Amino acid sequence: MQFNHDNMTGAILAADLVNLLADDRWTIVAVGEVFAEHSIRWPDLDDRTLIELRRWTTRLRTVFTAATEKRRCEAINALLVDGVASMYLTTHDGLRPHLHFTPDEDDVVSRIMAVTAGGLAIFTVEADGRRLGRCARMGCRQVFVDTSRNGRRAYCCTRCGNTDAVQRHRARAAAERGNE
Repeated sequence: MQFNHDNMTGAILAADLVNLLADDRWTIVAVGEVFAEHSIRWPDLDDRTLIELRRWTTRLRTVFTAATEKRRCEAINALLVDGVASMYLTTHDGLRPHLHFTPDEDDVVSRIMAVTAGGLAIFTVEADGRRLGRCARMGCRQVFVDTSRNGRRAYCCTRCGNTDAVQRHRARAAAERGNE
């Protein structure tokens, strides 16, 4: 499956924010760096704003950790109710036509709520309700947006996949030694 990167921005931003919180790196500087990576304007980022964004990010995590497609859709619908005021097409800054889910003049919290809720909804539709998840390695709290060709991603990164494979191999070897 081929994904349009423009339609993944909100979903990837959501994963980046959730992972920032999971890594316990939730600071104004770190959130600002994530915003800069996603070209989010954030002149009004302060402690109060950080608290509001943290609450929203906690809610975003429920989308990635949902056990079923139905629960994922319910979680996204709840985010859409609270995060998206309106939807319209725009062509600002020489970009191709794309969707905005809130006016550009809104504060950063409203804009993040809108772009992540709308982005997760669009990506979920394009991915047939799948391809959002959490890392399968025990103890890892990272989440991911699966843009792989086969859609079978189970780990947040290669390192976690390799670590898990080594742990499984060692467990099997120990079990085999115990059965001798």
